Amino acid sequence: MSATGRTGRDPVGWLVKVAWGRRLETGLTFATVVARVGLVGSFGANIARIVMMVCGLVVVAHRPVRDWMIGLRRRERLERHYAKVFEAVGIDHFGAPSVVGQHSTPTGIVLDLELTPTCTARDLASKTEPLAAALDAATVRVRGDSTAARRAQLVVANQDPLAGSPIPWPWIGMGRTNLWGGLPLGHDEDDGLVILQLSGHHVLLGGEPGAGKSNALSLVVAAAALDPDVELWCFDGKLVELATWRASARRFVGADVDDATKALRELRTVMEDRYTDILDRGLRQVNRESGLGLIIVVIDELALYTQGKGRVRDEFCDALRDIVARGRAAGIVVVAATQKPSSDIVPTSIRDLFGCRLAMRCSTRDASDTILGGGQSTLGYSASDIDPANRGVGYLLAEGTTPRRMRCFVLDDHPLHTLAKRAAALRASGS
Repeated sequence: MSATGRTGRDPVGWLVKVAWGRRLETGLTFATVVARVGLVGSFGANIARIVMMVCGLVVVAHRPVRDWMIGLRRRERLERHYAKVFEAVGIDHFGAPSVVGQHSTPTGIVLDLELTPTCTARDLASKTEPLAAALDAATVRVRGDSTAARRAQLVVANQDPLAGSPIPWPWIGMGRTNLWGGLPLGHDEDDGLVILQLSGHHVLLGGEPGAGKSNALSLVVAAAALDPDVELWCFDGKLVELATWRASARRFVGADVDDATKALRELRTVMEDRYTDILDRGLRQVNRESGLGLIIVVIDELALYTQGKGRVRDEFCDALRDIVARGRAAGIVVVAATQKPSSDIVPTSIRDLFGCRLAMRCSTRDASDTILGGGQSTLGYSASDIDPANRGVGYLLAEGTTPRRMRCFVLDDHPLHTLAKRAAALRASGS
């Protein structure tokens, strides 16, 4: 068989590829040959042999050089191994990322990559499924570096780190809370605590039925109800989802859109009064030091109030749009949940004002993109890939970040009712 037949259409390219993959060995061999030829020509074979042995011992004994050579050797082995993986999924060798490091995690490994112009983080994210198959892994995801487009990490998991039994909400035993510091929402794939900052962040939750939206919403409402400085406004499209917190709410509205619109008008008046107050005090916004608590507006089944046509629906949408657009500086935070906030259900003029998104399991990539934003699924962030059995798993997109795959803590019915009674007693006592 010819060299071209063995190595493909470009034997020179194959030789360059092999030499680069073993550049330490190639460089040492070349340097040894050149040095020996020069020494033999100048001093003879015996002197050359002694000088070569001394130089070799000096190189081995010099720790910085030795460590550098060992590190390069390890990097070459990683590159050769993963070059085969990248080639198997259709990434050309000369455009493939360089693997510059590897470290283990409880569920797999993380590869530190240096990307190339022909293989970006977006390109890798489009090949996560083939990469998982090539690596014989459960999942593969790409973690970009917001400070350098050339760097990224490939997270290879041999098992889903978010699978298994859900973890109870750590604030179940809290006597009272303080929402200015955020609330624990769940844990991410690296077992890191996920804190949801409500101050200044409107939150939109979406996902198919049974994905865990109601549980996630309960965590927010429970944390708000247990903070006596917080005003809680509840809009419950199902009438029963938020009913447990009725005693803690300043305003509780059911499925009637007219009543919901009137409540929003009342809230607008509160918002205007707050702006007058902070203006008189020379402030720009409500904060921890202003002495004013947050106002948390929770809307379950947002689509019930916004879908359809007509005056009633338009008036509700106009009032909600104004509150979402102007409410943040007044300390008003809207947390809304719906199955799919598509433009025919939730106007884009409202949806686009939600800077924080939580996408639970969705049936399609388009549905996921409706929540997280267009194009996120092509970057590897699609809630349609979530296992339906893993209830509570979703992607959290906070303002100015990339989506973070996480799993919400669970708040079962019994502790939920206990917390609701505690919150009602706390507010009744004026604490």
